[in-house]
Amino acid sequence: MSHVVMARALFGITLGYHISYATISVGAPLLILLAEVFSVRTKNQYYRLFAKRVTLVLVLLVGVGLVTGTTVAVMLSVLWPGFMKTVGQVINLPFQIEVFAFMLESLFLAIYVYGGDRLSTTARILASSLVAVGSAMSALLITDVNAFMNTPTGFSMQDGQVVNPHPWQAMFNPAMPTELTHVLVSAYMAVGFVFAAAAAKGLLKRNASAFEREYHRRTLKLTMSLGGIMAVLTAIVGDLSGKFLAHYQPEKLAAAEGLFHTVKGAPLVVGGIADPSTQSVVGGLPIPNLLSFLATDRFNGTVQGLDAFPKDTWPPLVVHVFFDVMVSIGSFSIAVAMVYFILSWKNKFTRVPKWLLRVIFVTGFLAMLGVEDGWVFAEIARQPWMIYGLMTVSQAVTASADVGWMFAGFMSLFTVLLAGTIWALRTYFRHHPLPGPDAASSDPAKTPTREVTA
Repeated sequence: MSHVVMARALFGITLGYHISYATISVGAPLLILLAEVFSVRTKNQYYRLFAKRVTLVLVLLVGVGLVTGTTVAVMLSVLWPGFMKTVGQVINLPFQIEVFAFMLESLFLAIYVYGGDRLSTTARILASSLVAVGSAMSALLITDVNAFMNTPTGFSMQDGQVVNPHPWQAMFNPAMPTELTHVLVSAYMAVGFVFAAAAAKGLLKRNASAFEREYHRRTLKLTMSLGGIMAVLTAIVGDLSGKFLAHYQPEKLAAAEGLFHTVKGAPLVVGGIADPSTQSVVGGLPIPNLLSFLATDRFNGTVQGLDAFPKDTWPPLVVHVFFDVMVSIGSFSIAVAMVYFILSWKNKFTRVPKWLLRVIFVTGFLAMLGVEDGWVFAEIARQPWMIYGLMTVSQAVTASADVGWMFAGFMSLFTVLLAGTIWALRTYFRHHPLPGPDAASSDPAKTPTREVTA
């Protein structure tokens, strides 16, 4: 690999690792809060038990996510000194505020975990609420730096130097509303389906106790509700993001849709591969005028194609595939949630077909894949720019010749972290299972205390 490609690969893999931890760390607090609220409203301890078990996952992933997040911050300075030198004084405000958001999350997570059952119901809900707020704010503030890279504002350039920096203006850049909302709701969607997959796996287990089945049935309903609602919101925000791209980053939208020529009444092409030699999407299914409507709210609206931009600023055309995968996973998730609620409503939520449980199990993996794929699309489709329209990746990269050694070292670190995370989770839940076939009762109020603790 070339020097620039290796730096991009190292940073991209680092972000990929971090995003997987960060996504669950952002979504799990909301799930814990909902479980606590449902426990109070229904007077049912199944939800309280669920909150405890999700908290154990959250604590571990927050710890590992802190390591990977710190690595990302270090790499911004080490791999991309040109970026930090140019805009470090402009977009540093989100980094500074994020420290307080992380402190809020950590403080009340500690109170929630170590206070445990000694806390009153009100205190537990308040603590879990502030954990959810802190984790969401932390994610939004870091994402805001990426939004700035898409729509740089709040400064001027004079003789290659930054002048007149306005950090607050840079922070509230045009990309902020749609990008931050999209990241948050997609994280909630993914976490909902991930824990729904765990519940579906539990319901597919043979010889499960009545307690265990009832626990998984209730948690499946809760997690599918979160995942389904957030999947719909993700689609809505995704539509707004498309309109944003049409205005602020039209070549990114053109590459995503494989649109080579500026045209009125542009079709939306589903599937296929964008081929620059034929300047068309080979094997795609065009839906007439739909792209124009999605981008401009008019079926005969004009959408800029790649021919409106210099070829050396075209994003890699493979992003059309990443975009299709992202949209397909989102649409599939919405469909699965709809089928689940239709069939469950007919059965009064007492029985879910095994085939649907298997589909839900697969959807959990697809939802996380969709989050990763969305970030890959977002970053590759901005190429060749590090800061859109201002600085290319090759201008921002380090001149150090040691990127290869860094690559090997950090890959080893991430492999150890991933293996350790999987081992820790499997070991804990293997030694702390839910009540088995010999459980005395399906009513948690009648089950021994040791059986309903985490």
